Amino acid sequence: MNRVLIKNAKIVNEGVIFEGDVLIENDLIVEISESISAKSSDCKIIDAEGNYLIPGAIDDQVHFREPGLTHKGDIESESRAAVAGGITSFIEQPNTVPNAVTQEILEEKYQLASQKSYANYSFMMGATNDNLEEVLKTNPKNVAGIKIFLGSSTGNMLVDNEATLEKIFSSTPLLIAVHCEDEATIRANTEKYIAEYGDDVPVTVHHLIRSEEACYLSSSKAIELAKKTGARLHIFHLSTAKEMDLFTNKIPLEEKKITAEVCVHHLWFTNDDYATKGNFIKWNPAVKTAHDREALWKALNDDRIDVIATDHAPHTLEEKKQPYLKAPSGGPLVQHAVVAMFEAYHQGKISIEKIVEKMCHNPAKIFKIEKRGFIKEGYYADLVIVNSGLPWGVKKENIFAKCGWSPFEGYTFKSRITHTFVNGQLVYNAFKVKDIRAGKRLLFER
Repeated sequence: MNRVLIKNAKIVNEGVIFEGDVLIENDLIVEISESISAKSSDCKIIDAEGNYLIPGAIDDQVHFREPGLTHKGDIESESRAAVAGGITSFIEQPNTVPNAVTQEILEEKYQLASQKSYANYSFMMGATNDNLEEVLKTNPKNVAGIKIFLGSSTGNMLVDNEATLEKIFSSTPLLIAVHCEDEATIRANTEKYIAEYGDDVPVTVHHLIRSEEACYLSSSKAIELAKKTGARLHIFHLSTAKEMDLFTNKIPLEEKKITAEVCVHHLWFTNDDYATKGNFIKWNPAVKTAHDREALWKALNDDRIDVIATDHAPHTLEEKKQPYLKAPSGGPLVQHAVVAMFEAYHQGKISIEKIVEKMCHNPAKIFKIEKRGFIKEGYYADLVIVNSGLPWGVKKENIFAKCGWSPFEGYTFKSRITHTFVNGQLVYNAFKVKDIRAGKRLLFER
């Protein structure tokens, strides 16, 4: 039997921080108390020394690039980076190669993860203009949801047929997650800047090409369709102040049919950073203005935005060093997301309780994930110890993502993740990921 006793932790759960101990047996939390003594000699004791014990983060939006794009990343490499960053469960997107738009291809990804993943995993089914029949075969018990690209982003999965969209929205009981950017607006803006600059369009106009209007047009249309059809809609990676008016905090999360996510990069960077970071902060949707960033923080803290995620999407250095028009959008974030949010806590932007709510509790609630996202007896022991006063600098040598770079390179974080447990197994400790592929397929209470 695997027995682990975590002692003297500041346990963060459901809006409360309290000092106590947690006992793990096999893959479950079996006891939480002010003081627990080891009941047998085979119990491994870890002294948390007054550091924070949080539930493992659940990242509801990653691109781990397998199959077909494994020169950028793969399930093994990126899930290692995730557990090093305190993310113990991930939901991966369908724009791999081939796109996960049939049940057979989708299931092949689950088979790969069952052999390779250090973290718990789920994969979204992808919708296209012509695969409604396949979409409707998706099992709600063991697949996170349906993903629709309303802006083409990376891959060829743009759904732009309005009749098809309405059919998907009105036919599936599953959560529908959407990437919202209006393709026609983006194309018109791109042509405008090519007319001005030729092939040498600067990255500093990325947020003007993939503009506020492109985002708002698309997200407002998706919300209108969800309200019309009664669909369960989750909008990924919001980036503008204007979109915040589309969401409410007037009802509890459990009653919301339309939920919202923000990503770490939109909370951290602004368009001013393009001058120094260039394509390394080129994402879709684009990082916008300081005004937009401020509005995102406000909506996050007042509960119009429900989840913090990463949209982890690695590309090689060579790909990112191409001219703006050729360089792909996306970057690696899973290793640094939790500590970046703890940095925001140090800066007075968010409380630790709110970080846990948005990165652990709420993804579990929104997707109805079985027995994860909380520190509760009977739940899986996905746990992370964070020392909020142990600085470390991000450098090439300590980056786990296969692409080998990070938009945070050169930054010194005040907080460090010291231990990560996945299903009761200590998979990460002191900058080392152990060779334990402890991840399990996420199941859903639907």
